[in-house]
Amino acid sequence: MLIQPHRKANYFFVFMENGSLTHKVDLKDLTITNGQLFFILPNQIHTAPAQTKDDIQCFKMSFDQNCLSLLPKQFSFLINPLNLQTISFDHASRLRVKMLFEILDSILNSKTEEKDGEIILAHLNSLLTEINNAYFKNVVKDNLMPAKLSKYIEFKVAVETNLTEHHSINTIASNLSITTNHLYNIVKEFSGVSPKEYITMSLMLEAQRKLHYSKPSIKELAYELGFNDPDYFSRLFKKIKKKSISDYLADIQDLSGK
Repeated sequence: MLIQPHRKANYFFVFMENGSLTHKVDLKDLTITNGQLFFILPNQIHTAPAQTKDDIQCFKMSFDQNCLSLLPKQFSFLINPLNLQTISFDHASRLRVKMLFEILDSILNSKTEEKDGEIILAHLNSLLTEINNAYFKNVVKDNLMPAKLSKYIEFKVAVETNLTEHHSINTIASNLSITTNHLYNIVKEFSGVSPKEYITMSLMLEAQRKLHYSKPSIKELAYELGFNDPDYFSRLFKKIKKKSISDYLADIQDLSGK
């Protein structure tokens, strides 16, 4: 049984030490087993199991953007350029990750010791470094990120930051200092779709998220997402999601029982 879906305000991590769990992230099932980790980004829709088995052993961690800004480096995996939400570790890194979770858990849940912010941030930085390395282990060599992947990350940031402004592909490419053709090839390689399709899919995913947690009218939703024509937005949603907005809302109500 799953609890009602809700929109995450913060970053959220679960590291599975023993057992398996299935959550929903952005409306898709996500199962992790022994030694795996999954993470959820701000604004994603999360549905967690209402109950867990007694033999489940896991660590959970959450922090906000303000906490992240205090760390000495940025972590590219938090942009999720490879569209992965589950991460596996080799034996050595798995042990280190477990140890770091245990240390943070003991500090944060201590009732006798004064919590030292610098110590917490230092261990959090080490933990996110381990996770970042595991996330990119198959695409990053010798600690160097390929130039194409770096540009794709820049593209994702540009899209997410300005999603409702509907910038043209030419404008985005120009801002990234590459040609439109080069941008097309990069986005196609890492996402499997064109830049225009990627932006459209991102807008429709955001529409789904809003429909789950705020129930706006079609006109309100269209305007919130930067569409001047609600009818065009409705047709686009149906084309991408293979069902009308009204049918989609009906499905949500059926699942929630309301």
